[in-house]
Amino acid sequence: MNKIILREYTEKDAKALADIYYNTIHKINIKDYTQEQVDAWAPTSSLELDGWMKKWSKLKPIVAVIDNTIVGFAEFNDNGYIDCFYCHHAWIGKGVGASLMQAIEAKAKFNKIKRIFANVSITARPFFEAKGFSLVKEQVVEIRGVKLNNNVMEKILS
Repeated sequence: MNKIILREYTEKDAKALADIYYNTIHKINIKDYTQEQVDAWAPTSSLELDGWMKKWSKLKPIVAVIDNTIVGFAEFNDNGYIDCFYCHHAWIGKGVGASLMQAIEAKAKFNKIKRIFANVSITARPFFEAKGFSLVKEQVVEIRGVKLNNNVMEKILS
C-alpha cells in the first residue's frame, strides 16, 4: 500500500478537492440517494472554485495525498464539527478516511476538544460507526429545495 501523506490545504489544491466532492457524491453516494438528491447536493456549480477558495482560505482542510495525487480531504472546525469529509471514489476502503479521521482526532485532542460531530450521509454512516461515532439523530435536510436524509453523529473523546 502506498503511503498516505496528510498535509494542510494550499490554494493549488482547490480544483482537486472540488472534483473529489462532486465525483464522490455522484459516483458513491448515488447508491443511497436519488439522482435528484445528488444533483441538489453537488450541482455542477459545485465544481466552480470561487466559493470553495473563499471557504478554504479561512478553514484549511486536511488533505490526503498518495504519490502526489490528492485522494481525500476533511474540514474540521474549532468547535469540533467535521464539515466536508470526502475520499476520492477510487480510493474508498484503502485507509484514506481512516487516516483523515486519525488526524481530526489528534487535532481535537491537541485543542482539548472533547466532542467531534458531523452530519453524516447514509453512505458514510457505517464508516463513522466503525470509527466510534454514535447516532445522535436521523434527520431530513433540504438542499436547493430537495429533501435528503442524513445522520447527526458524534464521538466523545477521552
